[in-house]
Amino acid sequence: MIYIENVFVCIAAPLLIAILFLDKASRKSLAFFIAGMGMCLLSAYINTFFASLYGADLEQATVELAPAIEETMKLLPILFYLLVFEPTFREARSAILFVAEGFVTFENVCYLIENGSSHLLFLLMRGFGAGAMHIICGVIVGQGLLYVWERPWLKVAGTFGLLSIAITFHAIYNLLLSAGGIAQAIGLFIPVITALSGIGVSKLLRSKQIK
Repeated sequence: MIYIENVFVCIAAPLLIAILFLDKASRKSLAFFIAGMGMCLLSAYINTFFASLYGADLEQATVELAPAIEETMKLLPILFYLLVFEPTFREARSAILFVAEGFVTFENVCYLIENGSSHLLFLLMRGFGAGAMHIICGVIVGQGLLYVWERPWLKVAGTFGLLSIAITFHAIYNLLLSAGGIAQAIGLFIPVITALSGIGVSKLLRSKQIK
C-alpha cells in the first residue's frame, strides 16, 4: 500500500531545508513549488472523499471530479498571494508557474510509484503531456487573474470563467487519456502542441512590440 503523504514528506523535507539557504527570490519560488505539491496531495484526499461519497468509479472520478478539484486547489495559493501580498506582475507569473510545476511533479512521482517505470516512452509522453497540461491551465487562470483583478467589477465573474476554462481543458485531457488507443496519444500531444503554440505567439507579439 502506498502512503502518498509519506512520499510528500520525503520530497518536501530536503526542499524545506534548502529554503533556509536560498536568497529571497529563490526561497519564494521554492515555497510555491512545495505549495503546488501540497495542493496535489490535498486534491488526492478530496477526490477520494467525493468519489466515495458519490460512488464514482475510477473513470468518473478522473474525468468528472479530478479536473474541478485539482484546478480549484491550484488556484488557492495564487488567490492567497494576490490577496495578501499584492505582488508585481513578474512575481505573480513566477508563482503561478511554480505552483503548477510543483503540482504536476508530485502527481507524476505518485503515478510512477503506483504504475512502475517499465514503459519509458509512455512515461516520457505522459510527463511532457501532464506537465504541459497543468502549466497551461495554471497560466490560463493565473495570467487571466492578473488582468481581471485590476478591474473590480470583473473579479468574481472573471475568476469563475477562467477556472471553468481550465477545468474544461483538464477534463478533455483526462477524457482522452482514459479512452486509450489513438485518443490517448492525441490527448498526450494536445497540451504540448498548445504550449509550443502559446510560446510561439508570445514571442511573435513580443518581437512586434520591440519593433
